[in-house]
Amino acid sequence: MEGSKFDEAILALKQAIANSKSIVVLTGAGISVPSGIPDFRSANGLYSTPFGAFSPEEMISHDFYVRHRKEFYEFYKQKMLYPSAEPNAAHLYLAKLESEGKLSAVITQNIDGLHQKAGSKRVLELHGSVHRNYCEKCGKFFDLDYIINSGDVPKCSCGGSIKPDVVLYGESLDADVLMSSVNALRHADLFIVIGTSLAVYPAAGLVDYYGGKTKVVINKSATPYDAYADIVINDDCAKVCKVLQGLKP
Repeated sequence: MEGSKFDEAILALKQAIANSKSIVVLTGAGISVPSGIPDFRSANGLYSTPFGAFSPEEMISHDFYVRHRKEFYEFYKQKMLYPSAEPNAAHLYLAKLESEGKLSAVITQNIDGLHQKAGSKRVLELHGSVHRNYCEKCGKFFDLDYIINSGDVPKCSCGGSIKPDVVLYGESLDADVLMSSVNALRHADLFIVIGTSLAVYPAAGLVDYYGGKTKVVINKSATPYDAYADIVINDDCAKVCKVLQGLKP
């Protein structure tokens, strides 16, 4: 993004944040890229990386999980888990806004848990979390370490298979999380979209529930929502959040 336009957009966003009392943020894979976690649709994203005979998109579907459990976990462990990843400046800035009473909710499409690791308390995980895993037979929960250190297909002591508490393609979003997200947006006075192309529904459809004054998009590439946003910053999420705090990018 060009220097003068970037500076103008940053100034406008600073003023919007200062005047806001209830910010809601929708985050996607782009916010975690600076933490070393690849996104999905960019040139270096997950979907552009071949993995055996199946496409990555097919391998994270419910149908594939049911039919090819061993191959699913092989892909899942190698490509979806980043236990050493740390929150970056964007995650930390959002946690700071929440601690200051400015931010009322983070709605995230991510499953990496980095918002919570950064200190955010009100995180609505649309697609679940790799840190929660449950036995499909008895319901017992297991942490991420158990999955990483398990065999080909993680098993419970009762003999049941363990499934990650993440929403796979072909599965429905949690209705309670979805409703909480809608309610948060309806009461927000500033809505910021960070690091998502808004290409995945129903998550992308949440933007329609925001009726507040100011809409912001921070994303490296253009999104379908840019035309409706009041402030658009096409740049790196972590860089933008550093600049908002007066730090060197």
